Amino acid sequence: MQIERLFRLTRRQALVGVAAALGSSMVYAAFPDKPIKILVPWAPGGATDQIARMLAQPLSRALGVPVVVDNKAGAGGVIGTQQFVKEKADGYSLLLATSSTNAAAPHLYSKLGFDPSKDFTPVTTLCAIPNVLVVPAKSPWNSLSDVVKAAKQAPGRYTYGSAGIGGSQHLAGAQFKTEASLDIQHIPYKGSGPAASDLIAGHLDMMLDTGSLGSIRGGLLKALAVASEKRLAALPNVQTFKEAGIPMIASAWYGVMLPANAPAEVVSRLNVEINKILKTPEIHSQLTAMGAEVWGSSSAQFSGFIESEIKRYEVIVRESGAPRE
Repeated sequence: MQIERLFRLTRRQALVGVAAALGSSMVYAAFPDKPIKILVPWAPGGATDQIARMLAQPLSRALGVPVVVDNKAGAGGVIGTQQFVKEKADGYSLLLATSSTNAAAPHLYSKLGFDPSKDFTPVTTLCAIPNVLVVPAKSPWNSLSDVVKAAKQAPGRYTYGSAGIGGSQHLAGAQFKTEASLDIQHIPYKGSGPAASDLIAGHLDMMLDTGSLGSIRGGLLKALAVASEKRLAALPNVQTFKEAGIPMIASAWYGVMLPANAPAEVVSRLNVEINKILKTPEIHSQLTAMGAEVWGSSSAQFSGFIESEIKRYEVIVRESGAPRE
């Protein structure tokens, strides 16, 4: 009797396990069945925000649910990222991750509030954008050499803006200071948009930005140099830093992440759909028009890339002289 009772119990447990597994599969097979949020840890208007908004509409069409962008700016992207890691890992909250928040920040903040290696599930890379040295349209400077000459003649007088401490603009500006031996002052903002607005208004002297092509084409800003290996197709007449005699390469990368321990089925679905979107002529042309190099990857490839970038940025931050908060 005990053996029969044990058999019945074991069979009941097995059936419960199968039902649970089937139920779990059905839940993930139904994904998504409600709106999805893309959290952007920067203010509206900057490159990160622009990329998220480019992605939102085609992702909504692909998944059949609304996809909205939620901006939570502050502390160079750290505040929004801190909030993101507390979200459920169910696929309904995505992070537009950047090299600033997920590679540089660990070396800039002693109390970061998240672990870039453990608190995220990488979905896919999106693109990388080289930093471009831009100045207001009314600036007397028309070349990189003009900037260097003026800054050397008046140490400490000129300013450069950024989206915040540890952002790509900040670190690119710090690299510029080091490579050209300049004394220019860093002014951090709560996002690229507010910094670019002050630059256009003439309240800043320069910026090494990743999202200024619209303002350049509109005549609001002048592009003086690109921090890339070769000239950008979107700015063919703008020289590289290297061409101007300063061997500097600086760019920001962007990708999509979920919180840690996200279901593999959800990660796979999002990876497939986003990589399809990146290959469409519409999105590819929009990103390249921003000066971006379009990427895309598997989740595993993105994970390995992040680990290598965390190590690489340790050197960049140390050499930049950026203070640890």
